[in-house]
Amino acid sequence: MTKAVQISSTGGPEVMSLVDLPLGKPGPGEALVRHHAVGLNYIDVYFRSGVYPAEGLPTVLGMEGAGVVEAVGKGVEHVKPGDRVAYAGRPMGAYCEARVLPAALLVKLPKAISFETGAAMMLKGMTAQYLYRRTANLQKGHTILFHAAAGGVGLIAMQWAKLLGVTAIGTVGSDEKAKLALAHGAAHVVNYNTEDLVARVKDITNGRGVDVVYDSVGKATWERSLQCLRKYGLMVSFGNASGKVAPVDLNQLNGHLFLTRPSLMPYTASRAELELSSGELIKHVASGKIKIKIDQTYPLSEVVQAHTDLEARKTTGCSVLIP
Repeated sequence: MTKAVQISSTGGPEVMSLVDLPLGKPGPGEALVRHHAVGLNYIDVYFRSGVYPAEGLPTVLGMEGAGVVEAVGKGVEHVKPGDRVAYAGRPMGAYCEARVLPAALLVKLPKAISFETGAAMMLKGMTAQYLYRRTANLQKGHTILFHAAAGGVGLIAMQWAKLLGVTAIGTVGSDEKAKLALAHGAAHVVNYNTEDLVARVKDITNGRGVDVVYDSVGKATWERSLQCLRKYGLMVSFGNASGKVAPVDLNQLNGHLFLTRPSLMPYTASRAELELSSGELIKHVASGKIKIKIDQTYPLSEVVQAHTDLEARKTTGCSVLIP
């Protein structure tokens, strides 16, 4: 048996409950992993609340974890029992002490990276990698606007932008978060609660606008994000923290803007793509060039509080659950 956080219906944090579930043996292509830490991500809120459809109910939430391989099924060769591993992706089921999952999701975790860091970095870090290196292919000299710059993805993204020689303008909701984003590599910050976002971006860019906007907030920032783009700029909408963007009138693109709605899963669908995304991330984290800031740690039994804090925007950096 394994303790796991399960939902039988969608709704608020209260729909989650800690239950005992049977733990099977790995079949062909599968591995049994004993978690040491589990990642907490806003996409978990989307599945819990019903914004994204779950893979059938009841189901166990969570898409990211780190731990030790205890057993592997037939045909699994890239990991073996005793290996330290981390992963991010579907199928869901990470909110538990141990699970059987497709071994193709697993990447080896070097000893230089703790389990907590491994669980916190995979989904967020590989998100930053594909957004920067593959969705837009950022180059030195580009200027970007990145919403929620003091969040888990944001703090990684600020550091990665600085590594690339990219000027990052980060949005935040408080002076405390502004200091955090600046400390992690943001060139400029805009407090959306006290400043005019579009005016500040135009001022920073001398009226030109930014090359790319990375928007995980959604409904609340959509219009202003478009207004911050330069001619031929790219709008990357990759989240809905404030709610879904209304159906888009393509005329809003003014005949010269570009729009994409990417997600991590297609960018890590093949083993080669997964190794591309995870390999660059692991290299930068292991070398210390990118630091993973874990500001909140919760026991798995306190997952309701963890989701409550996350939705209330009380968190900064990354959060992890400890089984």
